Amino acid sequence: MVWVWSSWLTLAHDVGCISFLISHLTSQQTRTHNTDTRESSPLALTRRHAYFYKQPSLSSAMSPSKLDSIGEASISCSQQENGFINSFSLFSEKAVDELLQPPVQGTDEHLIEFSEAMRTVAKALRRAAEGKASAQAEAAEWRRKYELERARNLQLEPKEQLPGQHGDEAIIENLINQNNKANGKFLTCCGRNGICSHEVLRDGEPGSDSKMVRKASFKLSWRCKGEQSDQHKHDIVSFERGNITTAERSSKQISLKWESRPQTVLVMTKPNSISVQILCAEMVRWLREQKNMDIYVEPRVRVELLTESSYFNFVQTWKDDKEVLLLHTKVDLVVTLGGDGTVLWAASMFKGPVPPVVPFSLGSLGFMTPFHTENYRECLNQVLKGPISITLRHRLQCHVIRDAAKNEYETEEPILVLNEVTIDRGISSYLTNLECYCDNSFVTSVQGDGLILSTTSGSTAYSLAAGGSMVHPQVPGILFTPICPHSLSFRPLILPEHVTLRVQVPFNSRGHAWASFDGKDRKQLAAGDALVCSMAPWPVPTACQVDSTGDFLRSIHEGLHWNLRKTQSFDGPRES
Repeated sequence: MVWVWSSWLTLAHDVGCISFLISHLTSQQTRTHNTDTRESSPLALTRRHAYFYKQPSLSSAMSPSKLDSIGEASISCSQQENGFINSFSLFSEKAVDELLQPPVQGTDEHLIEFSEAMRTVAKALRRAAEGKASAQAEAAEWRRKYELERARNLQLEPKEQLPGQHGDEAIIENLINQNNKANGKFLTCCGRNGICSHEVLRDGEPGSDSKMVRKASFKLSWRCKGEQSDQHKHDIVSFERGNITTAERSSKQISLKWESRPQTVLVMTKPNSISVQILCAEMVRWLREQKNMDIYVEPRVRVELLTESSYFNFVQTWKDDKEVLLLHTKVDLVVTLGGDGTVLWAASMFKGPVPPVVPFSLGSLGFMTPFHTENYRECLNQVLKGPISITLRHRLQCHVIRDAAKNEYETEEPILVLNEVTIDRGISSYLTNLECYCDNSFVTSVQGDGLILSTTSGSTAYSLAAGGSMVHPQVPGILFTPICPHSLSFRPLILPEHVTLRVQVPFNSRGHAWASFDGKDRKQLAAGDALVCSMAPWPVPTACQVDSTGDFLRSIHEGLHWNLRKTQSFDGPRES
């Protein structure tokens, strides 16, 4: 800042000298105009011109003291509030106005030329003065910002004055208080979202004499398919004192609480089972009489109920696929009677949002069916009363892009899967050749019987049989599991949930591939065809008997007898 002040002082000194010159020339011009015509002769004008032209630079020849005494009438050094000299008062406005007047008629040509030159100089000086005034105002603003920034940095220091310190902190603190009062608010850090870093930290233990350090400022943001988003995920990452920490995971169980009483329920059943038909008729009667709920069933189930008794005439169903697409707008709750396959079938009925699902176990393994039918009344009472724990089971959204498509947006109707999508060799005896990409990055080329792209809910299904890992259903991710790969180093992968996977049949493949979605809707993939999979935005919320983790561990213990081994005898050799 020192060079700024010295520059301004030098410029003020030079402008003062020039203003003295203008005043002197103005008086000289006036005297010339009032003298005898003999004084206006070319010889006299030449002598006067030579007198001014031969003078040394006034800015260097005259001292500030001489300027103060000589140009007292034309130079005023009035102080403004910002502490700078008013540049418009550095020379006489009257003198400039006189120079800007048009030349007097009838005077000598040399005098007219000299007057025009002086008018040009006066205009230039006025423009310079206006420019200097603007520069002074800008310099004052920068100085104010500098002082505020310095005060802000010192504000974060402890208020206690340590031995040996000077009293600058008190002055700065007063400046901060004055600025805060003027602005009507206190200075705050920009990191109020918990993600930005903009704070000064003490390098050492609190209370020590260590110096203050400023950590590098940064900001965390998330990108969605290459597009940056300013949305901050406070529930995942937090920022405190320059350190990135993840949020606590101790209590992340999702609970559902009804804000209004459920009125409509959809009952879906496993087909070709007499015991399921009897239980369905009993449950529908109880829900109607005891809970006064509207009942929706599949067309097949409605026919079965009406065949048993005309009492079930109140049961509603749908007629075509258009009504199925609007089913989520009518149904508050879904009850499934069957196994995991019935849950998959119920989820496939909803192409968008899915209502909460209460699955009752009437199947074989029951990884997704924690409720038992023996006490279905108590279970449904608890679910309808709430709150209940739920598991959000993610789904995959799959698109088939044919080789004849003009672009990647020209796809077939999307298919949602809850367990997995499988690409295999079908009836062909040749190895399947598949090229796999993850967000346009090449992953690998699969040569084997096929590939499984599974959700975490489907990790205990086909992916488990192919050597994939069992994953908690609430872990967001996509399982990448090969089927009998002809390689000793091809291990399964678990990819994050935000990626987009593309599996393409190359043109040099010896045969076609086949894709199946949750075990149905098989589609042939010819050379050049591709399958694109990503995480769907609509999960399937299934009710928990205990909680998500408890139900998952119970299912793998009871369904798969996971890590079941005879306990080692205690009466063997021991360490001494």
